[in-house]
Amino acid sequence: MGGFLLDAVVMAGGLGTRLKMGEKPMVRLLDRPLIDHVFSALQASSVERILVAATSNVPETRRWAEDEVGLDVVETPGEGYVPDMVFAVEEAGIDEPVLIVMADLPLLRGDIVDEIIEVYEKVPEPALSVHAPLEIYRRIGGKPDALFNYRGRFIVPSGVNVLLGSRIRFEQEDYHLILDRVELAVNVNSSRDLAICDSILRGDLKI
Repeated sequence: MGGFLLDAVVMAGGLGTRLKMGEKPMVRLLDRPLIDHVFSALQASSVERILVAATSNVPETRRWAEDEVGLDVVETPGEGYVPDMVFAVEEAGIDEPVLIVMADLPLLRGDIVDEIIEVYEKVPEPALSVHAPLEIYRRIGGKPDALFNYRGRFIVPSGVNVLLGSRIRFEQEDYHLILDRVELAVNVNSSRDLAICDSILRGDLKI
C-alpha cells in the first residue's frame, strides 16, 4: 500500500424494517452477525482503525462491537444515513480520507477493500464511490435498491465509499469505481438477499 492508512467507519444504525429480523447488523448469516462478516473483511485489510457508527436503536450491535470485539462505537443521532455518517466522522475527529462501509455487506473481503484503497490513492478526486454493474444482479437473481446510468452503463451503488473527512459536510467530487465483483453486489435488505448470500458462501450458487 502507498501513501496513507485509512480509518474505516461501519454504518450500523439502521432499523432493518424491511428485513424484519430485529437489529439488522446482528442478523445471523452462517451463524455469525452480518456486521461480523464486514468486520472480518476490514480486519484482513490495510485499514488502520475500525469504528462502528450506531444509534440507540441497535443496543445489541453496540454490545457486540464494544464487548465482543473491542471496537470504538460512535453513537449517532439516528437522523438518517448521511447525517449520521457526518456526525460519526466529525465525532471521531477524522480529517483524512475515511472508508465508509455499510454493515449489511457480508460478502466483502479484505483484498477487495485494499483494491478500492489502491485505486483511491491513484485518482485525483477527493472522494471515491464503489459500484457494481447491473449484470451481476441478473446473474444471481438479486434486485438492486438503486440504479444509475453512468456513461451508458447501468450501475448500482455498493455501500462502500471513500470520503475526505475534513470536507465531510460538503458535496465531494467522486471517482466512480465500477467493480464486477459479486462481493460488492449484495446488501442484505430482504430475506431473499440473505438467502443469496447464504448460497454464495456455502458454494451452492455458482458465480
